[in-house]
Amino acid sequence: MPADSPSAGPLWAAMYHSVADFADPADDPYRVTVTPGRLDRQLRFLRRRGLTGVSMERLLRARAAGTAAGLVGLTFDDGYADFTEHALPALLRYGFTATVYALPGRLGGTNAWDPLGPRKPLLTEDGIRAAADAGMEIGSHGLLHTDLTDHSAVGTELLAAETARSRALLREITGADVTGFCYPYGAVDRRAVDAVRAAGYRYAVAIDPGPLTGLFALPRVHVGQQDTGARLFLKRALHGRRREPVPYGPYPEHEPAEPAGPAAPHAATGEGAAP
Repeated sequence: MPADSPSAGPLWAAMYHSVADFADPADDPYRVTVTPGRLDRQLRFLRRRGLTGVSMERLLRARAAGTAAGLVGLTFDDGYADFTEHALPALLRYGFTATVYALPGRLGGTNAWDPLGPRKPLLTEDGIRAAADAGMEIGSHGLLHTDLTDHSAVGTELLAAETARSRALLREITGADVTGFCYPYGAVDRRAVDAVRAAGYRYAVAIDPGPLTGLFALPRVHVGQQDTGARLFLKRALHGRRREPVPYGPYPEHEPAEPAGPAAPHAATGEGAAP
């Protein structure tokens, strides 16, 4: 099939964030949390429908080979520490894998970029290694969860740090290649796409990238606490109508060459930087 042809079926990927118990919806103002029980029921729904949750890397490789039928991409943004406590056991219970997009500039910190809170701890180096050792894909969410489309705040050096430097740091932690990038806030423009490509990633995910949709701006569907099996079924059925089709194209079989140019300086770890 030509590289510019639309997919015969929509590439479907679910976007999760935190997995933790909470009693009041007011404790989750950004709708980033699902309880462990809700996640288990959602994964069970997928399994009962003959679907298998996989990492984005595996989904894209299978799609390029024409074997992606029945696969659903599972992604967890922000690298919350509760992934290893609650999400990982559930995924392994169903034989699923997923991609965790971590923030190597905030290791062991919290989600300081969310002004309304609540504060949630983020993965440490050990947590990232534990997820990788369990078969999960580790991708970059940038260094500090910075909106790359804010050109007034993100210059050339910071853009390189958020993309190339974050990839290098995660590779040091895991000892493995880091092929995927997740745009913070789902915000993406042409400059951000070009920076991610230049940094050596093989793909990137957003939320609803519109005309930028492609291998470096893949659409995803938010999954939250209110998503029962019926709602998941409806979201999957409507996905092809609500998102631009993802064109087919070759998926790199080998690691891209390291980007040229000087590396950006190491960003501070933890809470010191502005969200």
